[in-house]
Amino acid sequence: MSIEALREALPAYAKDLSLNLSSLAGETLLNDQQKWGCFVASAYAVGQPDVVRQINAQAEGAGVSVEALTAARAAAAIMGMNNVYYRSLHLLSNHEYRTLPARLRMNVIANPGVDKSDFELWCTAVSAINGCGMCLDSHEEELRKRGVPTAQIQTALRIASVVNAVSRVIAAEQAAIS
Repeated sequence: MSIEALREALPAYAKDLSLNLSSLAGETLLNDQQKWGCFVASAYAVGQPDVVRQINAQAEGAGVSVEALTAARAAAAIMGMNNVYYRSLHLLSNHEYRTLPARLRMNVIANPGVDKSDFELWCTAVSAINGCGMCLDSHEEELRKRGVPTAQIQTALRIASVVNAVSRVIAAEQAAIS
């Protein structure tokens, strides 16, 4: 089991992360596509190779469709761009930039190839990792319009936070032995 491989790779000081990883893998507030899509999108957002490989394997083993896996990866890709752009608009003192069209292609947001709510959930998880408040607000608002309960949105955020932390610990431990 791939989540187990990640848990075993964590040092003793990250026991809480291991326990959280295990409980989130068994989470039932999200269906398997939503849950594993959050895991995949989050892993791709951080980009730690071992975590990406293990979570991909786990999601594939859980029967998540190729379309959903592709859409989760697309959420990480498009948010990698959008989070930098919109976070910059938010941070800039000159508000004129907010009045200008972005002029960036974002077609996948309108047509992600999966249920729009699932894609929005994955974009929310990635936006949390990338720290974009404007994007978090935008995607959370879209999820609320679609009737997604707060507890499900929180679960996506919990997955993002744990995948981020696990990725960073594994990367740091690999750096320490290099």
